[in-house]
Amino acid sequence: MGRLFGTDGVRGVANADLTAELALGLSVAAAHVLAEAGTFEGHRPTAVVGRDPRASGEFLEAAVVAGLASAGVDVLKVGVLPTPAVAHLTGALGADLGVMLSASHNAMPDNGIKFFARGGHKLADDLENRIETVYEQHRTGAPWERPTGAGVGRVRDYDEGFDTYVAHLMSVLPNRIDGLKVVLDEAHGAAAKVSPEAFARAGAEVITIGAAPDGLNINDGCGSTHLDQLKAAVVEHGADFGIAHDGDADRCLAVDGSGEEVDGDQILAVLAIAMREAGTLRGNTVVATVMSNLGFKLAMEREGLEIVQTGVGDRYVLESMKEHGYALGGEQSGHVIVLDHATTGDGTLTGLMLAARVAATGRSLADLAAVMNRLPQVLINVPDVDKSRVHTCAELANAVTDAERELGATGRVLLRPSGTEPLVRVMVEAADIEQARSVAGRLADAVKSTLG
Repeated sequence: MGRLFGTDGVRGVANADLTAELALGLSVAAAHVLAEAGTFEGHRPTAVVGRDPRASGEFLEAAVVAGLASAGVDVLKVGVLPTPAVAHLTGALGADLGVMLSASHNAMPDNGIKFFARGGHKLADDLENRIETVYEQHRTGAPWERPTGAGVGRVRDYDEGFDTYVAHLMSVLPNRIDGLKVVLDEAHGAAAKVSPEAFARAGAEVITIGAAPDGLNINDGCGSTHLDQLKAAVVEHGADFGIAHDGDADRCLAVDGSGEEVDGDQILAVLAIAMREAGTLRGNTVVATVMSNLGFKLAMEREGLEIVQTGVGDRYVLESMKEHGYALGGEQSGHVIVLDHATTGDGTLTGLMLAARVAATGRSLADLAAVMNRLPQVLINVPDVDKSRVHTCAELANAVTDAERELGATGRVLLRPSGTEPLVRVMVEAADIEQARSVAGRLADAVKSTLG
């Protein structure tokens, strides 16, 4: 069996790759690993379970709840809420684990299972490996230890989760956002009710699009991966700016008042400066990935701020933040983590903090985002190559050195093997788009010829 856990939980086509049987078995295994069910006398393990609005989430939720309860775990069902809300509630309620059913920005046929440990934290690799090991042992014949009678888990709806999460968002907002007109694109996803409620309570005039989930339309031509509708709506309504989430609302991208995109790097830059002024940016340092635009690095250097770079993936950003005590990190895709207030990327929190900065300064989002000049970035995927040699091939290393010498201080080269496919990603940034395309094309050719 190949590894079940990917970069963000277990994900696949619902009822094909991700079946009810798999969801049930993984939940029992997670109960044994994370809740340590039955090991403490008198201890009643508890789990928080939430989902996004996908139709498949209904049967997968039933399977997860059945698995947890059969392992002796009491279950609090919070219903349709964003991933960061489930993470927050797991910590706030002192639960032993949390489970979120979502495939994030993926299309509707997909779904996924994300587990959270105590405190609402994403799982380290060793915990994921232990869950897989326990699951596989019992899948191949070893019987589960099953409680009976009063030992089985109890299940109840926890309707207070919505207000508890929104109240948390209000409590950490640095200032109100009265007078702002904001368009919110909810991707027909998990934040369709939470995000408009939070922005309205904070004082904004709210216009929503993509806020009518029917179980089938999540991420369908809307949300953070499809910004055209949001751009048009912001201009049409004369809004100050727009905010777009993905299906489980752990991401936030923005659109300024003229309809121009403000990506995760720019949002991170705006929040970094705001937090430095507030004295909450510990070490005057921001954590970002190697895929962040070079313009972000140059902007932070001009502002006297340090950058720590990690591998691609918000889990690596979070690991670095927790290890070194940093307060802010994120990705170009819109995963932004404010560690003092959230244990994972939180799109609603990010959008509110961005709005708070606009309101506090009286400046437009376009003006604030202009602190960073995005350099042209070209990405080419080179398939059918031996990606394992990308960092050891001397001939390819020489080609990269030549490219970096040509680009100088205003450009950057990154070659990265795909984590899931037999291909190498070639990324080139330069001050001029034509130069970026030319250099990227030559490097792609070099990858083909040396690793093919």
